[in-house]
Amino acid sequence: MKRMYLTELKRGQTAVVMDILGGMGAERRLEALGIRRGKKLTMISAHFWRGPVTVLIGKAKVAIGHGMAQKILVEVL
Repeated sequence: MKRMYLTELKRGQTAVVMDILGGMGAERRLEALGIRRGKKLTMISAHFWRGPVTVLIGKAKVAIGHGMAQKILVEVL
């Protein structure tokens, strides 16, 4: 299995969140959006010019900023 940052996932790829590299504030914010360690997500869209990243978590679509997405380490399934 290959580990990478969430921003490196390609559209349609599914991965599991392995770690969040931010502080407690970032972890709490992401957890409120449903993004936490062990959670499975699928990349829906990302912009190459560092725009928002949209992922599918369960049945919910979640959009987060590029900087926040760079703090999420995932493992591709």
